[in-house]
Amino acid sequence: MNDRVLDEGTAVARLNLKAIEERVAPLGGRESYDREFILDLLLAYGKPQGNVTRLRNGSLNIAADSATEVAQKNVVYFKETTDDPLAVIDELKTSPAVVRYSTRFVIVTDYNELLAVDTKTGENLMIPIRDIDQHFTFFLPWAGMEKAQYVAESHADVKAAERMGKLFDELLAANPRLMDGTSGRHALNVFFTRLLFCFFAEDTGIFTETQFTNAVDSHTQADGSDVHDFLAALFAALDTEDPADKPNHLASFPYVNGRLFTLSAGLEVPTFTKAARDRLIELGTLNWSEINPDIFGSMFQAIVSPGKRSDLGQHYTSVPNILKTIEPLFLDGIREQLDAGFDSVRKLEALLERISAIKVFDPACGSGNFLVIAYKELRKVEHAILERLADLDPKHQVLFAESKINIENFYGIEIDDFAVEVAILSLWIAKHQMNTEFKEKFNVSIPLIPLKETGQIQAGNATRVDWDTVCPNDGGEIYLIGNPPYAGVKEQTPEQKGDFAHTFGQRRFSKKLDYVSLWFVKAADYIAGRRAQVAFVSTKSITQGEQVGLLFPMIFDMGIEIGYAYTPFKWENSARRNAGVTVIVVGLRNVESSSKYLYQGDLRVEVKNINGYLAEGGNVFVVPRSKPLAQLPPMTFGSKGTDWGNLMLDPRDRDRLLAEHPTAERFVRRILGTDEFVKDQEKYCIWVSEADHQIAASIPELKERFDRTEGKRAESIKAATKVLARVPYRFGEVRYKATESIIMPKVSSVRRAYIPVGYLDADTIINASAFGVYDAEPWVLALLTSRTHVAWTGAVGGRMREDYQYSNTIVYNNFPVPHLSDAMKEQLAVAALRVLDVREYHCEKTLGQLYDPDLMPDDLRQAHAEVDTLVDSIYSKRGYETDEQRLSDLFAMYEAMTAEVAAKAPAKKTRGARK
Repeated sequence: MNDRVLDEGTAVARLNLKAIEERVAPLGGRESYDREFILDLLLAYGKPQGNVTRLRNGSLNIAADSATEVAQKNVVYFKETTDDPLAVIDELKTSPAVVRYSTRFVIVTDYNELLAVDTKTGENLMIPIRDIDQHFTFFLPWAGMEKAQYVAESHADVKAAERMGKLFDELLAANPRLMDGTSGRHALNVFFTRLLFCFFAEDTGIFTETQFTNAVDSHTQADGSDVHDFLAALFAALDTEDPADKPNHLASFPYVNGRLFTLSAGLEVPTFTKAARDRLIELGTLNWSEINPDIFGSMFQAIVSPGKRSDLGQHYTSVPNILKTIEPLFLDGIREQLDAGFDSVRKLEALLERISAIKVFDPACGSGNFLVIAYKELRKVEHAILERLADLDPKHQVLFAESKINIENFYGIEIDDFAVEVAILSLWIAKHQMNTEFKEKFNVSIPLIPLKETGQIQAGNATRVDWDTVCPNDGGEIYLIGNPPYAGVKEQTPEQKGDFAHTFGQRRFSKKLDYVSLWFVKAADYIAGRRAQVAFVSTKSITQGEQVGLLFPMIFDMGIEIGYAYTPFKWENSARRNAGVTVIVVGLRNVESSSKYLYQGDLRVEVKNINGYLAEGGNVFVVPRSKPLAQLPPMTFGSKGTDWGNLMLDPRDRDRLLAEHPTAERFVRRILGTDEFVKDQEKYCIWVSEADHQIAASIPELKERFDRTEGKRAESIKAATKVLARVPYRFGEVRYKATESIIMPKVSSVRRAYIPVGYLDADTIINASAFGVYDAEPWVLALLTSRTHVAWTGAVGGRMREDYQYSNTIVYNNFPVPHLSDAMKEQLAVAALRVLDVREYHCEKTLGQLYDPDLMPDDLRQAHAEVDTLVDSIYSKRGYETDEQRLSDLFAMYEAMTAEVAAKAPAKKTRGARK
């Protein structure tokens, strides 16, 4: 295996919330504080003792002033000060050093007050330093625990969107014609984007303060009857360049230009009521300068989209999650270049030219939040470069009056035409916010208006649009990012199913592919052989089970590789009801020799290759296999009744049957499927051999059940079922063998650390909702109940919603197991029987309860840990810290074993060959 690479900011051991709280508690309420405070704080969150020691002695401290500052790349920039901490942190949080080293937290203190900024979420903390223990959750990302809620419900974005929703409802009620057809609805949508710009403009210096709200209040009637006329005139004035051509009462409004206020036929202003006018003026009382365009756009889209209002803010993406696409894709490399050229004017100027030419393209851009964050991050780097140039060379004190990061370099495709308008507006707002930061740093104003950039966002179905016509791939540096739509086979609309043929063209494709696959295929077509790279968010389904073999061979055959990937994680945001979908991030690029990285939470691992299962290993594809690759006994489906319930008995039926006909006991067996096994439910079946069926039929109730089964089978339209009418006393598909057996559930909760596999006596029947291994010895049970097997199942198996969906032909038959000595089999058997003994000790609980991660008994955990240690030793002498390490060895072994099988297989005879 390759060496595992820890980022400098990675915790050595994962701590839970309670442990962190206990470790931070001693830091609160001290009489006095000094420089040791920050070092103690880092240790409390599990930072390595060695790193903290190096920070203390200065060998790891990258701060500019080591006498008053402590800084570690990706982790923290800490500064002690005797000045106003608020002024110091405002300057420090966007300083070239913080941008250069991408420090997660900036902390400033005078040892009375402590101020901190989370640079990824924008969240702020301002507390007495002695209260640090009461706010320990602020720094949880240091311990690998990303915060799911970064803003409170009262945040300006939520409040503004909710109030916009109330105005929208008022106007919709007053203008029912706007619901007729798409043109009316589009007019209302565009109207709201214009309102948003006006509210933002009057609170951020684009207009004069409260200019828009005061004009509405001063120049319209209280009953709202003339508001639509006034706004129509105002919008025309905002699209008029010469003040002399505007009405006198509107002459003070500036010329906005752009596409926002262009007069278009059909884009009429809606009629207002008194209530609507009141809502409009009430909206003007909010502080719109606090709006985050990356957040508000998605909320605003939900406001005006039927059926989405209840999900307000649910599906926009938090900044830390967006950064999972853009940081490894290009931002980390840019920061490294900034670091390498920090003392070179020539290198900094070259970097400035590079970032000014970068194109960012989101072919499923929604309301533009990915593009907004990418734009802001590039502007931050630009500001850091300019600050550093001014420090290095006085001639750079004379700064240019316009940013080189141009909105025209940010491209998007979105199927919702209103979202297109919101995305463009969000980019304009983001530009103004960064212009404001530019002025604070350099005292140079970059006016937003007249709007010179109209944006490169186009409305359309991205699966049917030629991406080169949207963002010409002319050999320049292009990065594709985004979160394309998900839809499994059953969720796809007829139109979406039709999109496959447009995307694949003459190429063959499977109808089983997830809808998001289309973006990966089009992206691979777009970047092949060019200087473009991709990072998309996707449901993890495309990197599991049969989806991998359906999608990735085509991509890899184009000369494309996975440059980096985030293994599955919860895609959470800061909404009140966040989506919480489990996703992956996959970065695609043309094959090259540079490093490849797997991100596993806060752990970054450098690997030789990333395959389609997002594991280290060769580009192998696990396909159904008819018999085990390793020396394992066969695994079959359980027996299937095809009996319409006539051969099944619940406990009450069983007791009544045996009370009336004691001789029937020999024909009654316990039967277990997945539910019965995991939930400890009693269920029985009638099990009759061919030799005994006449004896069984002599029992009246059994005869009645056989007759009903025969009738149902005879009525079937399936020929095979009709044939079974001849043997109504037995199951339609009999796979039972009179041996001890292993039962494997077909579906198991992904929350469980282990799949609850069982060992059954020779009298128990396994039904078709589970798999069975007959003639199985306990050592096989040890393998199947191990963490190694769970990791394999999670990688190559399917999913039933979020849960593991087991397969005998894909998971079990392909599970790589090396040759085992008799001594090792004996050790495995002992360990497996220990697990069964502990389960029996807790027999009052179901397996579902025993394997619930919150309820699992310690002795059962320990028994499984002993199995894991033993099974891991089969594959590696060094043991494993993560499932990804297990998968790396499993795939390597699978590749070797399949190659050996292929080499031994007889060559196929070609047609026409002589005997």
